[in-house]
Amino acid sequence: MAEEEVKTTVATTEAPKEAPAAAKKKKGKRVVNAGQVHIQATFNNTIISISDKKGQVLAASSAGANGFRGSKKGTAYAAQIAAEKAGEIAKKDYGLNSVDVYVKGIGLGRDSAIRAISGLGIKIDSITDKTPIAHGGVRPKGERKP
Repeated sequence: MAEEEVKTTVATTEAPKEAPAAAKKKKGKRVVNAGQVHIQATFNNTIISISDKKGQVLAASSAGANGFRGSKKGTAYAAQIAAEKAGEIAKKDYGLNSVDVYVKGIGLGRDSAIRAISGLGIKIDSITDKTPIAHGGVRPKGERKP
C-alpha cells in the first residue's frame, strides 16, 4: 500500500502537458514614408536623430559613435559621416523618403549634415532652426550696484 501512495503522489506532482501555444505572428517591417531629422550641432560633437512624425526615434548617430575622438568630433566631416550613417539605416530599414529637418546649435556640422541627408536621396521638405537665443540671462548674484 505504501508503494501505491508514493506512485500516486509522484503522478499528481507532475504538471499535465498542455497543447503547444499557437505560433505567434511575425510583425512586418514598419514603413515610414515621412519623418523628422533632428541635428544637434555643438562645438564638441554633432548628434543626428531620425524619427517619425510622432517623434519615435528610428535611427540615431553621432560623430563620437563613428570613431571620431577629441576635437575631430566637432568638424563638418564628422557630422557628414554621422548623418550618412543614420540616414542609411532609416532609409534601408524603414523606407524613409522625405523629412523635415530641425537644426539646433551653432557647431560646424549644421550644413554638412543637411547636405549628407540630401545626398542620400531623401527629400527635404523644410529646414527649421531651433537654436535658443540668449537674452542676457538672469540677474547676477550679489547686491545691486548704485
